[in-house]
Amino acid sequence: MGNYRFILSGGGTGGHIYPAIAIANELKKRHPNAEFLFVGAKDRMEMEKVPQAGYKIEGLWISGLQRKLTLKNLLFPIKLISSLLKAGKIVSKFKPHAVIGTGGFASGPLLRMASGRGIPCVLQEQNSYAGITNKLLKDRVAKICVAYDGMEAFFPLDKIVKTGNPVRGDLVTMGADKNVALDFFGLSTNKPTLLVLGGSLGARRINQLIEEKLGYFKGHGIQLIWQCGKLYFEEYKKYDSKEVKVLDFLNRMDYAYTASDLIISRAGASSVSELCIVGKPVIFIPSPNVAEDHQTKNAMALVKENAALMVKEKDLDNDFEKIFTKVFQSEANQNQLAMNIKKLAMPNATVAIVDEIEKLLSK
Repeated sequence: MGNYRFILSGGGTGGHIYPAIAIANELKKRHPNAEFLFVGAKDRMEMEKVPQAGYKIEGLWISGLQRKLTLKNLLFPIKLISSLLKAGKIVSKFKPHAVIGTGGFASGPLLRMASGRGIPCVLQEQNSYAGITNKLLKDRVAKICVAYDGMEAFFPLDKIVKTGNPVRGDLVTMGADKNVALDFFGLSTNKPTLLVLGGSLGARRINQLIEEKLGYFKGHGIQLIWQCGKLYFEEYKKYDSKEVKVLDFLNRMDYAYTASDLIISRAGASSVSELCIVGKPVIFIPSPNVAEDHQTKNAMALVKENAALMVKEKDLDNDFEKIFTKVFQSEANQNQLAMNIKKLAMPNATVAIVDEIEKLLSK
């Protein structure tokens, strides 16, 4: 049967949106006649990114609870009821054969309504510490696809399948020539290259660190690809030069990864999964401003395997140069980190997740 209908829901951040799009693309490859509908949160980035990927999306009026008492929190019960009613209407009208949730506020009401009607539902949890929406849905879904060991701390063991996280297809087949990649950025082919990733919006503390250390990097003959994020580009573009390429966004991630010798990155789940496939030495600087401090937990899962290094934001002033110098000046350390992180890669995650969805369809 090729005329399946699928609803996918995930949003708020790229870490929830891109896995959902990757899953939809794989389903579409297998079922070219299938119909797809995404459900997101109004006013969040999925309302822009999903149509760009060629899929229809409907928005729910939903947002998360704030940690302190605010007007938004007082509105939360009204938003929740509104979202449950709209999600119910969407499910009744579209009549999906399966529903996939990748986390984020909108997936809660949608999977709640779909599972209540007996529609098979699959969760995809990207982080090593489960998000609140997925924890609330755990008893209502048929399968939970995870990227880390030890997830039985959050979910029923019999529902868990370790698949890894979907990553961009161009990374799995990454085969660009390093000189071509360096040339793309206008960088020298005989200097070590540091890639700095702060996520699509940017990371304030990482940007401050790089600004402070530009002289240090120059002293070590290091050139930079510095993705400072669109929120900070106006502030930092003045540092763009022959040796320092300041960019708000990286359209060619495959070239950025190929060109780099060392990487500094946040530790969001998607970034961690991509970096395992890339297989370069990484220093993680986790964001301390995320729910349950899950970026630190994601990074620690790799640090424990000697597959990456980590510096917490609060320790940057004291520890960054010491840790960076230690890895930069030792080729053996770099090779060890690169080899160990590559061992943790799960490049076939999207295929594995869609295999699980197919099993439910065949039932």
